[in-house]
Amino acid sequence: QDKEKLEICKLNDPPSAETVKDMIKYARNVIEEFRRAKHYKYILCLTLTPLVELLEICELSLDKMGAVFEDSNVYMLHMMYQAMGVCLYVQDWEGALCYGQKIIRPYSKHYPSYSLNVASMWLKLGRLYMALNNRTAGVKALKRAIAIMEVAHGKDHPYISEIKKELEDH
Repeated sequence: QDKEKLEICKLNDPPSAETVKDMIKYARNVIEEFRRAKHYKYILCLTLTPLVELLEICELSLDKMGAVFEDSNVYMLHMMYQAMGVCLYVQDWEGALCYGQKIIRPYSKHYPSYSLNVASMWLKLGRLYMALNNRTAGVKALKRAIAIMEVAHGKDHPYISEIKKELEDH
């Protein structure tokens, strides 16, 4: 699966090995920079301005990496996940949903069938759909999360009961 996880854009003129190597180096550096910036911002105090800066780091790096990497590339997924987290924190439900929709298919491909990482993403998507009054998509996403979690945790797990109750209440 490593080839899929490090997928390069399919272009008429594919990027050189050196370009790919440089982009991987860039991706690793920007991920580390984001971690440091996020940690620094949390310590100081989370205000809207630092969060906007964090989202800008994500978006700029996604634009740059997107010239070489496919959306299913792990470096792209990492930055999309970080951007989704910032959107969730500032309650930008549409932005978070947009990132989540881009993430879910590659996650489902990269992770095992009953991965809790995939279940967690379906759960987030389900709740976002519900918050945005798209009940049909929300129910479908939450049921996918439950199906994975029932295998991973067992059908009687309290967390699964909580999500089922959430479905009933909507």
